[in-house]
Amino acid sequence: MTVQSPKSVAAIDLEDQVLAHNYAPLGVVLAQGQGSWVTDIDGNRYLDCLAAYSALNFGHRPPALIAAATDQLGRLTLTSRAFHHNLLGPFAARLAALVGLDMVLPMNTGAEAVESALKIVRAWGYRVRGVPADQANIVVAGNNFHGRTISIVSFSDDPQARADFGPYTPGFTVVDYVDANAINQAINQNTVAVLLEPVQGEAGVIVPPDGYLGEVRQITEEHGVLLIVDEIQSGLGRTGAITECARLGVTPDLMLLGKALGGGIMPLSAVVGRREVMEVLRPGEHGSTFGGNPLAAAIGLAVLDLLEQGEILANARELGVRLSQDLSALIGHGVTAVRTVGLWAGVDVDPSLGTGREVCELLARHGVLAKETHGATLRLAPPLNMTPEELGFLVTQFHKVLSILQTDR
Repeated sequence: MTVQSPKSVAAIDLEDQVLAHNYAPLGVVLAQGQGSWVTDIDGNRYLDCLAAYSALNFGHRPPALIAAATDQLGRLTLTSRAFHHNLLGPFAARLAALVGLDMVLPMNTGAEAVESALKIVRAWGYRVRGVPADQANIVVAGNNFHGRTISIVSFSDDPQARADFGPYTPGFTVVDYVDANAINQAINQNTVAVLLEPVQGEAGVIVPPDGYLGEVRQITEEHGVLLIVDEIQSGLGRTGAITECARLGVTPDLMLLGKALGGGIMPLSAVVGRREVMEVLRPGEHGSTFGGNPLAAAIGLAVLDLLEQGEILANARELGVRLSQDLSALIGHGVTAVRTVGLWAGVDVDPSLGTGREVCELLARHGVLAKETHGATLRLAPPLNMTPEELGFLVTQFHKVLSILQTDR
């Protein structure tokens, strides 16, 4: 990226004037995208290594998904759930089968899926487990990220997400993420569920120890409470498998999916769960005008086609090994730690070189888009169908940026 042109400055200034300041985007104004690459309004190209926080797992404008969306646009886009439509049943059946569960509640955003799951497990707690009214408790992990609604930030320990938004929703107990014994100790007679990310993305791609999720599954079964696994970022290929649960051989009671499920074209999310849990919902107790709409379902079916073919998953696994090796080689050369799973990495940059924001700004000037999270940590989540050559470009440019920062120090 060169110095911002007057056209870019004007576009950024307009956003600053008319948009609420709930984001602080990098100073690029994107206008086109194809595959792993995006182009700004001045014609500069960038390798997209954020992929909309994994919503673009299949890259920008993947032909199969664009074709499915275009075809459905000429047929039917929205019915609301007041009526049936011809794609929702097939989509839900295939999604449930793909992740090894029984029933689907379609929604739009990831936060909606989380909120929906909270309602489901509370209803299950009262109607099945026999928890006294308004006493249900859900155990969650510290450093979590499940969205930014009021109920979700009520159990966040991120001051930026939480401060000044109270009063907070009660009914949550926060424990250390990788401490299964802390979960065991936190469960009591009013606990209805444990909610976890199998990999904490926003926290910096924090990968728990081997066996952790399986141990949590065993604990919840012993206590007779539900396990909710939030796969909104980790699922649908990011870790080299259909879901991280599948890779680890763990079956939760409820799984939350989103982001990549809509192929980067439509917001589409889902709660997928065991029949005896999902059936606690009754007509009129929960809903969404757009949830499971025909356009989103058509795209979702095409997404499932891509996943079932397997090439995307294989590429994520193969390039993930190389990404881990290449980034780990930078430890001691401007990088202090690297955490990877599949084609997903959290990279801790030596804070003496600059903030994560400053590193990302310099990366953009060298044709790579990434985003910082928590200080000097960068999160890399490129499209899963990126090529080895594109991966090489990412690592080369990252090394150049680190060298520049070390020289300037």
